[in-house]
Amino acid sequence: MRPFLSALPLLALLGLGAAPANAVRANIAIQPVSRMDTPWWRQRFAEKQAEIAHGRFDVVWLGDSITQNWERNGPEAWRDFAPVWQRYYGDRHALNLGFKGDSTCHVLWRLAHGELDFRTPPRLFVVLIGANNFGHVHTDAGQTYPGVVRIVDTIHARFPSSRVLLLGVLPSIRSAWITANTRQLNRALQDDIRRGRPWLHYADVGTAVERDGAPDPSRFLDPHLTPPDPPLHPTATTQEAIARMIEPAVADALADRRH
Repeated sequence: MRPFLSALPLLALLGLGAAPANAVRANIAIQPVSRMDTPWWRQRFAEKQAEIAHGRFDVVWLGDSITQNWERNGPEAWRDFAPVWQRYYGDRHALNLGFKGDSTCHVLWRLAHGELDFRTPPRLFVVLIGANNFGHVHTDAGQTYPGVVRIVDTIHARFPSSRVLLLGVLPSIRSAWITANTRQLNRALQDDIRRGRPWLHYADVGTAVERDGAPDPSRFLDPHLTPPDPPLHPTATTQEAIARMIEPAVADALADRRH
């Protein structure tokens, strides 16, 4: 099965003839896009570059705010992530490359500008990306899929001996359009992305945020905020459940005991 095609121009869908070539919007999901004009992002990027230059890392988490949240320390239990990270990754030379608000295009820029400049190849990359593609970037599943593909292939091209663990985009409670595209993207990832990629492992961890097959608001931290936001980010307890779900794959990749 071929991966998704980008959305066709409306005229073509209506059978009214092809739109001019310049009317077809470029797929931003596969284009490296910088956020260096955002001060906190630029500072975090510089700090992570320094870590990469001076450290040794066996496990690299790569993604958006869900990954960045691993660095948060409470004070409330629902956002006390750091102890969970320490429990599962504290003795594994792990690095957090999560950036709030990033989509596939921003990760691609980071990978092209130093986030693969490790002194020795990491043994495992854990990739969780795509939720923001359906938000402010607003690319659909068909556009987002090749962005995810480009990320994992870029990692493998640089470090062919490393394993990549790709996590499905987590279900959220934002809009019907986002829910539909999350499901569509995850189906494509499940069905297609591992073909010809024996070094890639895919894991659907969406059940960690669900109850009876639907996202459970109590498993997200966003409703606790003031004012509350739509459920998108797992609580620390939910993220610990995700860590437990992927632990067999992590331990296997590291030839390590299960934590």
